[in-house]
Amino acid sequence: MMPRCSVSSKEVQLFQSLNGLQQLAETRRFKAWFLDQFGVLHDGKNPYPGAISTLEKLASTGSKMVIISNSSRRASTTIEKMKSLGFDPSLFMGAITSGELTHQYLQRKDDAWFAALGRSCIHITWSDRGIISLEGLDIQVVENVEEAEFVLAHGSEALGHPSGAAIPMKLTDLEKILERCAAKRIPMVVANPDYVTVEARDLRVMPGTLAAKYEKLGGEVKWMGKPDKIIYEAAMAMAGVDASDSIAVGDSLHHDIKGANQAGIQSAFITGGIHATELGVSNFGETADLSSVEVLASKYNAYPSYVLPAFTW
Repeated sequence: MMPRCSVSSKEVQLFQSLNGLQQLAETRRFKAWFLDQFGVLHDGKNPYPGAISTLEKLASTGSKMVIISNSSRRASTTIEKMKSLGFDPSLFMGAITSGELTHQYLQRKDDAWFAALGRSCIHITWSDRGIISLEGLDIQVVENVEEAEFVLAHGSEALGHPSGAAIPMKLTDLEKILERCAAKRIPMVVANPDYVTVEARDLRVMPGTLAAKYEKLGGEVKWMGKPDKIIYEAAMAMAGVDASDSIAVGDSLHHDIKGANQAGIQSAFITGGIHATELGVSNFGETADLSSVEVLASKYNAYPSYVLPAFTW
């Protein structure tokens, strides 16, 4: 029997504590597994111990696997990244990323909200990580806030230049630009809703932090990824499954687990990711104190179905 732990909320919430995925996977209860990448499969630099072999074993059960990520990169770039880290791309049905969804919505503009955006934008992007290409989009990057019709946030390191270059900027300087944008009351599209991400055990500020700041300034934000159900619905469509046949695996209570809750699907919370410090976890594979998980789940109002230290078999 798997130990079961209750979580206090408006309703009684239960999660099962697992040491690995084998017992759950071999029940073949779920036809599709939606997997976060950073903090679950790898840390941005290297795969986590056992992650590659666990994927292979999960695939052997006949499970369909889709990467769902708040990465601001296109899906093809994400798959190439996984391949470069030693993962076999053929194990996945594909990837659904915030960056891919953003690109598609900006390109098609068949959604009323996106159709009303206009063309001119302030582009907040990456510098060290590499600028995000806007090729194929009918968009004009501008430097002057007065000329901008919306803000497009792919990164948190630089301001996009009309030439296609990126001008590195401190977070505080980017926030000053956003203050002017908010005062003008132009909307923002955030192509990576994450607040922070795990990178070689360190946490780095992500575009979601800027988007949250923009909302506090009174700006309107379109969140193109987790925890919005848009990304889960896209993953279910790709896998050809219903919510009842799906499970999401992630390390962020606010993004992965709350998103799964809102999409009506089961979830598995990896405690060794971005919440490791909050949970008092200092070593890979270390089991978090379940009472600490309860408290944190209540704090974020996000309730996993299963809890385990790492993505291992």
